[in-house]
Amino acid sequence: MASAAEQLAANINLSAFSKATDLKRRIWFTLGALIVYRLGTYIPIPGIDPTIFQQAFNSQAGGVLGMMNMFGGGALERMTIFALNIMPYISASIIMQLMTAISPQIEALKKEGESGRKKINQYTRYGTVILAAVQAFGIARGLEGAQGFGASVINPGIFFELTTVITLTGGTIFLMWLGEQITQRGIGNGISLIIFSGIVAGLPSALAQTFTLSQSNGFVALIIILVPLVIAGIVCFERAHRRLIVQYPKRQVGNKMFGGDSSHLPIKLNVSGVIPPIFASSLLLMPISAAQFSAGSGPEWLTWVTANLGRGSLGYMLLFSTLIAFFAFFYKSIVFNTEDTADNLKKNGGFVPGIRPGKNTANHLDYIINRLTIAGAAYLVAVCLLPEILISQYAVPFYFGGTSLLIVVSVTMDTVGQIHSHLVAHQYEGLIKKSKLKGRRG
Repeated sequence: MASAAEQLAANINLSAFSKATDLKRRIWFTLGALIVYRLGTYIPIPGIDPTIFQQAFNSQAGGVLGMMNMFGGGALERMTIFALNIMPYISASIIMQLMTAISPQIEALKKEGESGRKKINQYTRYGTVILAAVQAFGIARGLEGAQGFGASVINPGIFFELTTVITLTGGTIFLMWLGEQITQRGIGNGISLIIFSGIVAGLPSALAQTFTLSQSNGFVALIIILVPLVIAGIVCFERAHRRLIVQYPKRQVGNKMFGGDSSHLPIKLNVSGVIPPIFASSLLLMPISAAQFSAGSGPEWLTWVTANLGRGSLGYMLLFSTLIAFFAFFYKSIVFNTEDTADNLKKNGGFVPGIRPGKNTANHLDYIINRLTIAGAAYLVAVCLLPEILISQYAVPFYFGGTSLLIVVSVTMDTVGQIHSHLVAHQYEGLIKKSKLKGRRG
């Protein structure tokens, strides 16, 4: 028999959506913020000839620059104020989460609750500014010295470098603020939606490019079959979870007996979600993009990095899969803290049948999550690497890569889930108001 919550969710329809004014306001705010982001991807930075730059970019767009451009929604190929996109913020988040596991001081901040979380967020913002400034300076110097891109700089020199650093850093800070506003006042995760909108914006041109390529190599049928299969696989694995039975003992209060119920603790197969591929891509993009900008004019080791860690190479595949697996295991301890979960179960009187509460429960949860994470990491590596082979070998656009599809599907599922939660909450509010009115009449 369906629960009351499931019955309530089944009754959600368009009329319920039309009455949810707060949800509509959040959706309109999110759409407006994303429109502002898309408009910013067409505002070029000063001192660049867009025509010459795009010609130089198109000659090298098949490598890491193409992937950076995909995440930025085409902002990099136009060298706009949002060319760095939100990647410096993601890199700063990676560093702060690594520091949480290394530094006792930052770990203590995390345990302070809301105040500690605000301090960590503030440190992440400072790190974002520093990383964005460093990357912007590297892009400015790379544009002046890289073969093909140097002609696009109108007046090279210190003034161009200064304006580029200020413009690109300011664009990243604005996107960071915009993402936080979407999370607080809109619907869904703001940072994920910014990346999502950038990928989706390039899908029409990617489809046209794919069909153009496929007329000569005959891969249109393969892509038509492969993309839906990958999407279906992502949905199945993202929704898959293990139900761990939790028992609550009976307790007597006065003359009445309470409790004795059994529930379950859902543990996702992919606990880390879409974070590992994003983190792995972000870490790979920074050094490889700098090497690609400076190859031929920089030191010899940069040329070696470009040759051995280029998109589609064996070194890139091995490093990418290793980073995905590492972040899958690293991030699962952040998303699902087994010790805190075991303590909460113990405080509420819950226990796993056959397992003693406390430390034994935490160890049992660790054992289960580690086994699930092995399967989840293998799934992430497979989803991200199989399309990479098509991209490198058959020139399929980046938009059909595993990382981009994983981001699009996961963000869509998360946003739809939040919309559904708001509708359920609105339905509950309506029921509560009706019950109060009936109580007053009685």
